[in-house]
This record gives sequence, structure tokens and C-alpha cells, in this order.
Amino acid sequence: QEQLVESGGGLVQAGNSLRLSCAASGRSFGSYAMGWFRQAPGKEREFLATISYNNLIYYADSVKGRFSISRDKHRNWVYLHMSSLKPDDTAAYYCAAAKSASTNSDAYEYWGQGTQVTVSS
Repeated sequence: QEQLVESGGGLVQAGNSLRLSCAASGRSFGSYAMGWFRQAPGKEREFLATISYNNLIYYADSVKGRFSISRDKHRNWVYLHMSSLKPDDTAAYYCAAAKSASTNSDAYEYWGQGTQVTVSS
């Protein structure tokens, strides 16, 4: 069964960095685009970044220059490196897989359970 599992979340002070990891299993996701989203309490799910099967990358303006997405297709891992974190970055962070890269969460077929990131001021 296909499964995405995020890890690496936690409590961090503003200005610091954090790297989230997403382990994909149950099938080969090498041909899939992988994306990262987040959702804060009371807010809609927000697109952050996506990386296509051939490593084309797109970022949301809100995180461009601070967040970096990468993948290891052979090991079915996707990463989100976050730097210069702000209290507004506090949210549950999700990785997801889609047949093609998209900023629209509806395009993603598989989702992880999320990992919480809390940024203190």
C-alpha cells in the first residue's frame, strides 16, 4: 500500500532552520511529482513547493528564497529545507505525490499524515 511519512518537524526558534523529510513507500514514486503543503489552524491548506519527476521546481512566493525542495528518487525520499523560519511558518506540514507537478492540492493523489512545525519568537 502506498504510504508517505513525514518527519523532522518540531519546535524551533525564529531565524533558525529545519529540514523535513518524506519517505515514500508501497510503489516507485520516481515518475511522480512531489509537493509540500502546510496548514495552520483555522487556515486553508497552502502550497509551498513542488518538484517534478525530472526535477523541475516551483515555489510559492511566500517561501521562495527561504525554502528548498529536493528529492532522492532512488530512495523515494523528498526533503524540504526551511531557513530563516518565522512564527508565521507554524503549521502542520504535508508531503504529497501527484502524476504531474501542480500548485493545486486537488492534483495530489497521495498524502502523508503531516508533521508539526512550531516556530517561536
